Amino acid sequence: MKAKKIVALLLASVMTLSLMACGGGSTPAPSDSAAADEADDEEDVDDAAGDADDYEELLAEIIPEETVTLDVFDQLANYSGEQIGWFGQIMLEKFNVKLNIIPDPDGVYETRMESGNLGDLVIWGNDGDEYLQAVEKGMLYDWNEDDLLSDYGPYIKEHMPYALEKNTNISGGTTYGFGFAVAVDPQARGDAMYTWDLRWDLYKELGYPEIKNLDDMVEVLAQMKEICPTDDNGKTTYGVSLFNDWDGDMVMFVKSLAQAYYGYDEFGFGLYDPDTQTYHPCLEEGGPYIQALKFYNTLYQRGLLDPDSQTQKYDGMVEDYQNGAAFLNIFNFLGSAMYNSDAHAQEGKAMYPCPPSEAHPIIYGQNVYGGNRIWSIGAKSEYPELCMAILNWLSTPEGRMTSEYGPKDICWYYGEDGKTYFTDLGRAAKLDPKTEMAEGYSGTFEDGNFKMNNETWAIDAANPDSNGETYNYKKWASFTAEPNSEIEADWREKTGCATPDEYMGSVGFTLAPGTTYSAGVRSDELQVVWNQVATCIKDNSWKAIYASTDEEFDQIVADMIAQADEYGYDQCVEFQENEAKLRAAAEDAVR
Repeated sequence: MKAKKIVALLLASVMTLSLMACGGGSTPAPSDSAAADEADDEEDVDDAAGDADDYEELLAEIIPEETVTLDVFDQLANYSGEQIGWFGQIMLEKFNVKLNIIPDPDGVYETRMESGNLGDLVIWGNDGDEYLQAVEKGMLYDWNEDDLLSDYGPYIKEHMPYALEKNTNISGGTTYGFGFAVAVDPQARGDAMYTWDLRWDLYKELGYPEIKNLDDMVEVLAQMKEICPTDDNGKTTYGVSLFNDWDGDMVMFVKSLAQAYYGYDEFGFGLYDPDTQTYHPCLEEGGPYIQALKFYNTLYQRGLLDPDSQTQKYDGMVEDYQNGAAFLNIFNFLGSAMYNSDAHAQEGKAMYPCPPSEAHPIIYGQNVYGGNRIWSIGAKSEYPELCMAILNWLSTPEGRMTSEYGPKDICWYYGEDGKTYFTDLGRAAKLDPKTEMAEGYSGTFEDGNFKMNNETWAIDAANPDSNGETYNYKKWASFTAEPNSEIEADWREKTGCATPDEYMGSVGFTLAPGTTYSAGVRSDELQVVWNQVATCIKDNSWKAIYASTDEEFDQIVADMIAQADEYGYDQCVEFQENEAKLRAAAEDAVR
């Protein structure tokens, strides 16, 4: 279905809802037809109320009398074990369940596939090979079996039809789930993620030097280290701090820098330019991946890269940014989200977007079809109805808001104007995850945050429970009306923008439209080659980052290319070049 047709359908729905919501002032006496319409509206409301009552009755029947533990096999998780804290308590209160989060380090997927049981809830890192293998081998629950979706996932069924349709199409005609970050408006762009968050207070102290390119950024980071040699705890500072937990086919931070600078998208062993629909293999001479790799090596040679980057895990990197041990992060959720606490703001410190002027960060278009990280249910689950009910709640506005910001009325609420507001606790918790919870919820906000690490609705999707706002707190009127600190006021004055996303939308960026494209299936033979090439690229990329000289760097890169060629790198590139053609066709269909 073309985007224009989708827009027309959605606009019709929005107009209907808007007309129903209008009120105030004197109301003229209805005509006979208007009275009939009003009666129909009242009947619809009664039907909706009846449906809600029916659903609550169904829900009451499936909530267990004794607490049940559900296994959540989650390829996106950075956490292992029971979901604790405030979100764990909410799951107990609403569904009488505990969630056992099972991440996916090397070998776990294969082991669970061999056992014949993936788990109760199954969350996929992408909708490619491993997901499709699970589909083929009957490892996932058919959402239409016994009316599972209709009975226990009514909100999903009604509000995410295109995402369900996409999953049905890629799954061979059967619905097993839906992709993450579902949107409402197919022509809107999403929130900028590659924001180049930089220590603005130090940048200000340096006199706002011009940053045109990656070389300029290196020099600015070096100057920052000179004026701020230690962090909050007296430890040595660096330009950047990395980790390797999220490495996939390539080193995550390397390919992500190419996304943040060149505006290309990660695409198998390489990067894809949505503007020109060109595929750049990662080992392309002078290509974006190699250039990004050299940037990190330059930082290492200059003493500006945390030497623990390869060995520390996600938590170690988070601690570095929370304490101000590193000055730059290309991701907003790893930079400003970690550093910009109220305590730092009161000290006149903060991280804000400051991309090189020649950078064109990629920004993803909102996608009514959903992304490639799939929510699904394991075929062997003894509690498929309960799993579906949980997914359904997470897909409601209250569930989406709760998973992001904490319990309603404790951390956030809707004001009399229908706008969204933080409570004092909620605001403090969002800006400083180490904030202690209250009102009967134990631990810190960070202890209880949503360990599944996936989204139902896109953060910038419209929240129908609010008065025209989205799920993104950075754009709520209550949060953006005035600067929250003097350092934020300085950033606003310098950029002329009220929010980071507004600023990133005002500079050059590349838009990657949302489409129905999903990765093709690799043969078993190609998968063996693929895995060998991936290991070669990741291992040698880290070696190159830690090269002591330019000559050593060049030699490591040359060796990496030679080794990858021996493993069959050209077969992988050939496969991905064909995928690029399929992606381009999917993009053309929605443009």
